[in-house]
Amino acid sequence: MDATTDKDPLVQEQIYNALCYLGESEPEEILNSCDEYLRQHDKLAYPHRVIILKAMETVVSNNIALLDKSTAKEVIRDWQQAASNVLVAVGQRFINKVMEEVLTKFQPGILPHYFVMQTFANLSVSNGE
Repeated sequence: MDATTDKDPLVQEQIYNALCYLGESEPEEILNSCDEYLRQHDKLAYPHRVIILKAMETVVSNNIALLDKSTAKEVIRDWQQAASNVLVAVGQRFINKVMEEVLTKFQPGILPHYFVMQTFANLSVSNGE
């Protein structure tokens, strides 16, 4: 997975494809490996983190019926946290666009999802002056 940091888009695509391919035969193993890698490399640049997250999303989508409930719950929580972190990072430069998207998740009479609230709060903290 270290090759996701390669600047060549073809190499990045090959890593994504390899993770998805391996995820077809061993989805839980790949999801756990990706999760562990992201935890160990918490300073990984967001464009490279997104490659791994997209692969995880594809593996989950293609194998949802095969996943153990506890694995699915853990992966979803971690994936949502990582996605929230990506939005906060992008928001440091494009705050208006990110806020516009996050605010669409607030609907009258419906409690927003935990990660929507967390993203909103983290955007406020990271862009406060």
